Amino acid sequence: MQYTHISIEEREKIQEMLWQKKSVRQIAKALNRSPSSISREIFRNQSRLKQLYRPRIAQDRADMHKKYRGREKRLKNEIIRSYVISKLRERWSPEQISGRLRIDHPEQAISHEAIYQYVYAQIHRDGYGYLRPECEDLRIYLRRRRKRRVHKGYRKCSRTSLIRGRSINVRPAVVNERIRVGDWEGDSVASVSNKTGINTLVERKIGYLMMTKLKNKTGKATTNVVSKRLSILPEKLRLTLTLDNGPENQDWQTIEERIRITCYHANPYHSWERGTNENTNSLIRQYFPKKTDFGMISDEQIKRVETFLNNRPRKRLNYKTPLEAMSVALES
Repeated sequence: MQYTHISIEEREKIQEMLWQKKSVRQIAKALNRSPSSISREIFRNQSRLKQLYRPRIAQDRADMHKKYRGREKRLKNEIIRSYVISKLRERWSPEQISGRLRIDHPEQAISHEAIYQYVYAQIHRDGYGYLRPECEDLRIYLRRRRKRRVHKGYRKCSRTSLIRGRSINVRPAVVNERIRVGDWEGDSVASVSNKTGINTLVERKIGYLMMTKLKNKTGKATTNVVSKRLSILPEKLRLTLTLDNGPENQDWQTIEERIRITCYHANPYHSWERGTNENTNSLIRQYFPKKTDFGMISDEQIKRVETFLNNRPRKRLNYKTPLEAMSVALES
């Protein structure tokens, strides 16, 4: 007997019979369905708090699943599936993988949603169950390692205090527009001991990253690292540098004198004003979690992560990589 999907009429009948206190077996018999099918349908689509079955929501979910079902077939292609899994292991996001597939395998392009569907399909009940036999839990490679994705909220402004240095409020508007290469953001990733760390410099338009180990987080050490890393670039590619108000960034005038760059400071407690850098730091935490002691991490390991991140495709670059974009900027 050929299987047919449960219809909206059947779902409404399930709800009606549940209100009548009918058992799963009674409902299954009335609908000529197996008890296991009815049991799964009720479990998947009842509210967690009040244990109420919701037929309309169940139908919406079924329609959405049907919409994306055909896209999963493309992941049955061994080449594409291997490509997706290998890039997930390299900590690429599904959106980055999808975008880069259009360049590397245009005839087999798939959406980022199809990749998410594939990741969660390895787990029974969309992430709430157990790992299917011979499957890998690919959720561990996602940036947000949740059982399910959640909607992002809105950031609230917090308290402010005095800015030490040239304020971001007087920074040229062209920097905000990200229409040129040469505007940088600087920050540091702290070690578990808070004595060592990593200095990060990120170009705002193309996302090119420079990572350097700090033996200590003093102002002198930070100034030396920033000056040295940015000095290798031509002057046209080092125009502005936006920093936070940490004590390690207070010797900004020395940086300006050494490499002829204009420094600005973000408002205190407004980390989103350096969104490029904050986002990049969260990527770095995929490789070096918060409890990492950078005193035990070698320069080679840091360089390897820098290379990984500069070779990740970016949506805003039409899925080119920051390294490719920087190469173009250097040649122009």
